[in-house]
Amino acid sequence: MSDALVIIPTYNEKENIEVIIKATFKQKKAFHILVVDDNSPDGTSKIVEKLISEFPNRLFLEKRIGKSGLGTAYIHGFKWAITKKYDYIIEMDADFSHDPKDLIRLYNACKKEGSDVSVGSRYVNNQVNVVNWDIKRLLLSYFASRYVRLVTRIPLFDTTAGFVCWKREVLEKIQLDKIRFIGYAFQIEMKFKAWKHGFGIKEVSVIFTDRKLGTSKMNGNIVFEALFGVIRMRLKGLPK
Repeated sequence: MSDALVIIPTYNEKENIEVIIKATFKQKKAFHILVVDDNSPDGTSKIVEKLISEFPNRLFLEKRIGKSGLGTAYIHGFKWAITKKYDYIIEMDADFSHDPKDLIRLYNACKKEGSDVSVGSRYVNNQVNVVNWDIKRLLLSYFASRYVRLVTRIPLFDTTAGFVCWKREVLEKIQLDKIRFIGYAFQIEMKFKAWKHGFGIKEVSVIFTDRKLGTSKMNGNIVFEALFGVIRMRLKGLPK
């Protein structure tokens, strides 16, 4: 039994899922993986099911009906991980924008360095570590994080990062059923709540590389939710 679980949410990731799973299992730390698939019509879950026999008791699959959003997929995975008593739960994308080699660094930031949450940050100290993004998307992401930091006062450079390690007690403290946002703003809300509860958050500098295969899930509605959602979140503070 590993003490660390990597959650990978998927929707139409057949080009990436097998490779990202095997790359994760090649790391020196013995991570477990939970794939949360939103009924991908391209057969992503079938690929995972075949791999489970190759990696028994290390690879797990939760299949959901319909496409319900990134935030709800992670919440589903968080609840599963809490039930299974994993001590460290890590969010990671399927498309290699997050390098599996950095998993151990996020894990160690919590396990060995005492952080409650560690964030794989693209913008530590305002240094930009992003590869293959066009300038429009890069500026949108960078200034969105600056905007969130300004509005919420949360002391993080990369507030929208989706490469995050959580200690289980943080997820147990946060009321997951009361998370409001399901898209881009989900990442912001989770960090904001952890910070408001007094948990320590450490940023770990990583290089973010845009996907080479598959289709990005980013759209205007997700960005709109993030930009206007943080104002509501700041005004209302932390729900009881």
